[in-house]
Amino acid sequence: MKKRSAGRRIFVIINYTFLSLVAFLCLLPMLNQLAISFSTDAAVSTGTVGLLPKEPTLRSYLFMARKPEFFSSLVISLERIALAVPISLAVSILAAYPLSKQNNQFKPRKYIIWYFIVPMLFWGGLIPSYMAVRNTGLINTIWALVIPGAVNVFNILLLMNFFRNIPRELEEAAVIDGAGNMRVLVSVILPVSAPVIATVTLFFIVNHWNSWFDGLIYMNSPSRYPLQTYLQTRVIAHNMTAMDSLREVREMSAGISDRTGKAAQLFLSALPILAVYPFLQKYFTTGIVMGSVKG
Repeated sequence: MKKRSAGRRIFVIINYTFLSLVAFLCLLPMLNQLAISFSTDAAVSTGTVGLLPKEPTLRSYLFMARKPEFFSSLVISLERIALAVPISLAVSILAAYPLSKQNNQFKPRKYIIWYFIVPMLFWGGLIPSYMAVRNTGLINTIWALVIPGAVNVFNILLLMNFFRNIPRELEEAAVIDGAGNMRVLVSVILPVSAPVIATVTLFFIVNHWNSWFDGLIYMNSPSRYPLQTYLQTRVIAHNMTAMDSLREVREMSAGISDRTGKAAQLFLSALPILAVYPFLQKYFTTGIVMGSVKG
């Protein structure tokens, strides 16, 4: 390798230092919320809780462990991920592969691609979307959270551009051996597309996990709310101090406050994404860079 110049070494040091500082600043709010969730109400009310908990306690998490609404909404969100991600991934791959062909190989391509791009730029609005979900009988079912968002045009374009950069010789060799289009896709294209598939999978997981508005408008009962919708209504729209049971009042008087309860719920809701992201991180940069190259 060519030896780096002094200017290049200085630039790399400054760049890494700056990016590390930015990453640390991004972590500060999460660390602060984690410290608040492990602190008592008295310590939080004094405003002295920073990155480390004061008067450490597990009362907020024990309080959350006895809330069936939180865990039922968590189960619904996990069910949503288990259904939506495979469906969205399959639909996106089946749409992206034909669109990755040249116009002489797939003549309707230039027309179909506009069918995807126009909805990406223009949206019919909330009322037509709600009417479509209602008239198909999906209201208050898990499919109302899965089907409407199954097609993501951005992810389709990402997959399409990645597929277009795969050497055509691989497909030609499979076709010579007698493979059809579906066999080429499954046996040739997908095995070499692990980076972009992992990246798109992460996008789908994060999008569905963080989505709350569709649960609010498509679910008639709070018992059917996914986790983020439950948190939005419980943590943001309502004050946790407005309790409706003597047991909760006693818990609050025992060292749990509105802020500590909110922090515990928010941190617990972020744990699944924090657990998944490190395993897909190694594919993330490769998938984004290669999928964004326009051929």
